Amino acid sequence: FQSPYASLNPRWRVGNILAEPLRTFSLVDGRQAEQKRVNELLEQVGLSASDARRFPHEFSGGQRQRISIARALASRPDFIVCDEPTSALDVSVQAQVLNLLKELQRDLGLTYLFITHDLAVVRVMAHIIGVLKSGQLVEEQDTATLIESPQSDYTKMLIRSAPRIRDHSDSAH
Repeated sequence: FQSPYASLNPRWRVGNILAEPLRTFSLVDGRQAEQKRVNELLEQVGLSASDARRFPHEFSGGQRQRISIARALASRPDFIVCDEPTSALDVSVQAQVLNLLKELQRDLGLTYLFITHDLAVVRVMAHIIGVLKSGQLVEEQDTATLIESPQSDYTKMLIRSAPRIRDHSDSAH
């Protein structure tokens, strides 16, 4: 997710990119079932089935992120690690991707582990926040409690250094 373009094979059409995990894990029987699942995945992330014939460079950054999300969904996971999924996107596209992730979470019952430095994104996406400093967990609380009354000095510093975090409080949860 961190760099969707770098994670997508530029020589493969999107349909092949999405079909790879289906083949690798023997998740479908036959070409017709594979094509049907690829089309479902594309539509699930807001793209068209006809996009399966296109190459990654033909898509915008936000669309590439959607392709990466579709590939992650191909194996029907319960848990997805999202490593800086919106860091390379502009703010309006970030909102679209975050809304898609929330919708997929609701519809598919997914659990996400969000790795990000953007506390505004965390505020919108997380139910529970764990703050790491030098690889050590320094604080873990539900989102509202951590944002409103952090205990760790490090967490307090992070929140102070992210003025946007309080600006988005009305749009969270």
